[in-house]
Amino acid sequence: MTDWLLDQVFDFNGRQIRYAISGDGPPLVFVHGTPFSSYVWHRIAPHFFATHRVHYFDLLGYGHSEQPDADVSLGVQNQLLAQLLEHWNIANPDVVAHDFGGATVLRAHLLNGKDYRSLTLIDPVALSPWGSPFVQHVRQHEAAFSGLPDYIQRAIVPTYIRGAIHREITDDELAPYVQPWLGEPGQAAFYRQIAQMDERYTREAESLYPTIRCPVQILWGEDDQWIPIERGRALHQMIPGSQFHPIAHAGHLVQEDAPEAIVAALLRFL
Repeated sequence: MTDWLLDQVFDFNGRQIRYAISGDGPPLVFVHGTPFSSYVWHRIAPHFFATHRVHYFDLLGYGHSEQPDADVSLGVQNQLLAQLLEHWNIANPDVVAHDFGGATVLRAHLLNGKDYRSLTLIDPVALSPWGSPFVQHVRQHEAAFSGLPDYIQRAIVPTYIRGAIHREITDDELAPYVQPWLGEPGQAAFYRQIAQMDERYTREAESLYPTIRCPVQILWGEDDQWIPIERGRALHQMIPGSQFHPIAHAGHLVQEDAPEAIVAALLRFL
């Protein structure tokens, strides 16, 4: 991840959050999901450096941000985003969010009152139920998984993340996604964030989706094995005036399967 640098630090309730800002123009904010980091935008964000002031960061407990033995759930991440928007002194940004980040930006908008110029959701965690069988199992046995030998962890994490990608991806390409979850405290952080997943955080916002106050487009990988595309169509029906665009030959991590489709959709939408 040496070519994806987060060179600035924000103090969030005593925890270090790493972020970066690039380019000039109207504000554009990218929010990643789990178990990823802002690196998911490395094929997307640079296309907008010439036209926008692009903000990207690692959520608390993810990537290069601090990985504390503390609450890193969806109940905290929207508070982080709300504080970051104030720290950056930006109002009404265009926002792009994936997976867990989708729930984060929806909660910041609907529960924290943060306004967006537009919102692009990519395979978001937004509707209950969610969570794979692996996630459900880890939630019941966090301590056992946190104590796995390192060589087992190095087998589990790449296998898990590969399940989000439709195409064949090399070990070298996958490495930046895997690296933050290895060793200490990375391994503990990996299972901590899974154990803290709770559907109540999406249920708190679900009934408010019809009141979203900005244009919304939803992009969804047709071959998403983590969250079926039917969930995306259901979300589309809940948000009046929203656009829905299925992405062919793409799994959950559309950023790796079809980055050009995301860039094209954003260029049209923004």
